[in-house]
Amino acid sequence: MHKLYLIPNTINDQEGVLFPIDIVRKINDVRNFFVEEPKSARRFLKRLNAQFPFDACCFYDLNEHTNLNQIAGYITILQKGDGAIISEAGCPCVADPGADLVLLSHQHHIDVIPLTGPCSIVMALMASGLSGQNFAFNGYLPRDHQARIMKIKMLEERSLKEKQTQIFMETPYRNQYILDDVLKVCKDKTYFCVACSIGSSEQIIKTMNVKEWKKNLIHIDKKPALFLIDASSI
Repeated sequence: MHKLYLIPNTINDQEGVLFPIDIVRKINDVRNFFVEEPKSARRFLKRLNAQFPFDACCFYDLNEHTNLNQIAGYITILQKGDGAIISEAGCPCVADPGADLVLLSHQHHIDVIPLTGPCSIVMALMASGLSGQNFAFNGYLPRDHQARIMKIKMLEERSLKEKQTQIFMETPYRNQYILDDVLKVCKDKTYFCVACSIGSSEQIIKTMNVKEWKKNLIHIDKKPALFLIDASSI
């Protein structure tokens, strides 16, 4: 039975990172790669193995523009040989493309093999000091300001009611809007964590209640960030 490997990539293109030998060994014979961007996937594979036989490999687009018909066609490829999904950063299928191909692989009896690697969502939760026993990842918040305000209020209420840490993200150029909105909307005692540029030399991970945040504002424009709200730790 053929296999589909899920290969985590580095976060923030870290240099000098040591990859588990398990990844290098397991994908040594894989020649079909489903990737968000072929150029960066090739660069990643070269860092894993400088002698990787790129001329014998095929790279297939798997990103937000890939339609279900294309993904269904990839099953035919996997029925003939092993394949792998590579994220641009972090883990495939976790706030990244890949879940549709993984689900189809299960339906066609192709083994799915997740490999060990960084996940910014988990790393942010680990470092936040907030509840890791019960949490939810909510993806991106609405672009519309009023809808975003309502969503933040709802997440705070859900956190308090369900004793659940709420995690969400935003495109870097809207980070400051998120920070400002949370500080305007949430109660002073609600805990709020900003995890910015995780894994890089510019990493910032801070958890304070909203009242403390108002006294210690930071600027996080144009930096990848995750945000966590926990109203249950009051």
